[in-house]
Amino acid sequence: MKKVNVDDLFDRKASPYALVIGVAKRARQITKDYEDQGEVRDDKAVLEAIEEIKDHKISIYEPEYND
Repeated sequence: MKKVNVDDLFDRKASPYALVIGVAKRARQITKDYEDQGEVRDDKAVLEAIEEIKDHKISIYEPEYND
């Protein structure tokens, strides 16, 4: 199993909540894409999503709230 340092995933503005939600959403997209193509993969979608975030292929959008 591949281990990931969570600190490597934060780009200084993303909260842990936003990171979890972003990884989960991207993993679902990856899974759906594979299913639509009829492709079976051994790779875990969550690990693939984490790698994309770590490699800055996708970014996490976190809205700013004004109190």
